[in-house]
Amino acid sequence: MDMNDNKRRRSMLLYILIAIVAYLVISQALGSGLTAQRVQEVGYSQFVDMVEKNEVTAAQTTVGSSEITFTTGEGDSQQVYTTVQWPGAEEQTSQLLEEHDVDTTASIQDTSGDLWLMMLISYGLPILLFLGIGWWLNRRMKKAMGDDGPSMNFGGGGFGMGGGLGKSNAKEIKGEDTGVTFKDVAGQDEAKESLEEIVSFLKNPEKYNEIGARCPRGALLVGPPGTGKTLLAKAVAGEAGVTFFQIAGSAFVEMFVGRGAAKVRDLFKQANEKAPCIIFIDEIDAVGKRRDANLSSNDEREQTLNQLLSEMDGFDNHKGIVVLAATNRPETLDQALLRPGRFDRRIPVELPDLTGREAILKIHANDVKMEPGIDLGIVARSTPGASGADLANIINEAALRAVRFGRRRVTQEDLLESVDVVIAGEKKKSTVLSQHEKEVVAYHETGHAIVAATQKGSAPVSKITIVPRTSGALGFTMQVEEDEHFLTTRQEAKDKIAVLCGGRAAEELIFGEMTTGASNDIEKATQLARSMVTQYGMSDRFGMVQLGQPASRYLGGGAQLTCSEGTAQEIDAEVQALVEEGHQAALKTLRENRFKLHEIAHYLQKKETITGEEFMNILTRDDGFAPKMPTPPAE
Repeated sequence: MDMNDNKRRRSMLLYILIAIVAYLVISQALGSGLTAQRVQEVGYSQFVDMVEKNEVTAAQTTVGSSEITFTTGEGDSQQVYTTVQWPGAEEQTSQLLEEHDVDTTASIQDTSGDLWLMMLISYGLPILLFLGIGWWLNRRMKKAMGDDGPSMNFGGGGFGMGGGLGKSNAKEIKGEDTGVTFKDVAGQDEAKESLEEIVSFLKNPEKYNEIGARCPRGALLVGPPGTGKTLLAKAVAGEAGVTFFQIAGSAFVEMFVGRGAAKVRDLFKQANEKAPCIIFIDEIDAVGKRRDANLSSNDEREQTLNQLLSEMDGFDNHKGIVVLAATNRPETLDQALLRPGRFDRRIPVELPDLTGREAILKIHANDVKMEPGIDLGIVARSTPGASGADLANIINEAALRAVRFGRRRVTQEDLLESVDVVIAGEKKKSTVLSQHEKEVVAYHETGHAIVAATQKGSAPVSKITIVPRTSGALGFTMQVEEDEHFLTTRQEAKDKIAVLCGGRAAEELIFGEMTTGASNDIEKATQLARSMVTQYGMSDRFGMVQLGQPASRYLGGGAQLTCSEGTAQEIDAEVQALVEEGHQAALKTLRENRFKLHEIAHYLQKKETITGEEFMNILTRDDGFAPKMPTPPAE
């Protein structure tokens, strides 16, 4: 039977029900009104007087009621009256009517009409109201989904307010409408290479079928937030020119058990109809978490996951259906979801390296007008660890700054300042430091810079500032690597701890006191020292043993200790010793360069922001107090 015919019949049934209820209510009201017009109410004394005058021809009483209905006259002159007799006067009334030969009848009161009306009001109107609300909600949901048909869903998944609750509501985009191809993605060459094979299969499945190869059923994109996982999925659809279904994992989890599974079924049904196509499930960890027997398990989520596993096993990937999913918490996913045959490939989408960052900046720079001669390499070197989203934000902040200063093109200064804005926040003009606090901050940042500059192999200092930022930083020292390093030696890690301790060491050396300004430095130094002991095997006491397991690698969750309480106490002592060693190394360096520390801090206090070149000119100037710089390594 045609679905539209069912909709029309259900709508007609609803309209007939409304008409019947309205007819009964109106008929009862009209009947009551007509009766009120033909019957005249009189007092009991007047009734007795009319009986005694022999004007009453007939009377009718109802058992259990004190009301008397009587008539006078005959034919056209007949008139109906009603009265209420006095309590306890029933015998006197009966005797009076007999004496005057009034035709008297008695009947039992019929309350069926009132009973039906009461039942109709008590039960019919609430049901009618419920059906009306359901019909209205159904129209609203259908309109939201692009179907304005007046349907009521009485079957399938129970009594529902429209079939939309079981639909996947996935966003459907045609391949050419994604507006993204692989040329719009930079810094992820390995990920693109893995996905190009899927594009090739979607375009030419015949050459794979000839040799007996099958396309991967699914590919899991894993990486930190902002690295371009969704962009890559859209680029696959754009390159292949196939339909792209996009839905978030959280959209499957419903309040009602079974709804999420119904959405999964509907999603794969749509995919089968539109094959070849791509299904992209963003943040799949919301529905694909590992199943266990704890009390906090979610039945609805588990049913949805089971349905997803079943659908991924059941669909025919020769039709060209590929499931792509993205997550930044792969360690929480169920093992049944990760096995080959469901997600055959795990594609890392990591933070871009130096070359990748520069390529990403060039792509986003094409969207804004820039001055000629802009060096994006400086920005790329200044942003280690930045994601693609961070780099796009840097370009946008530079464009906003150019507009703010009334320029028509972005300058190099705008780009460098935007790096500071993304890293540390905007300049906080409302924060005015006292002269003493400004002096403390100047010595603090100079301490970092001098310790960094006097170490062998340390990243050069590119900028020192004591301008407060909205992130809460009262100043910062920026170091920029000339090249990217992927390995860190034990000595380099110790040197980094010493640089982090340089600010507090300068405060102690010059002012003989400690301030709260080193809190972030202490946090980073302690974290690095703990990683050396528990993860990197760089401890003198424990050697090459892993004592901690990374948690939420892509979300910066740190590490969880996997050792006994006694070992944990020894780890704390080792971490404390490493940080203290860096602290003493920083104090020693600053004592040896005390005069340069004063000179640079005073200069920084006057100018508030100095470049790395200015800093190095003062530090290396031979005025009798030049520092002992590290000797370059032998060729």
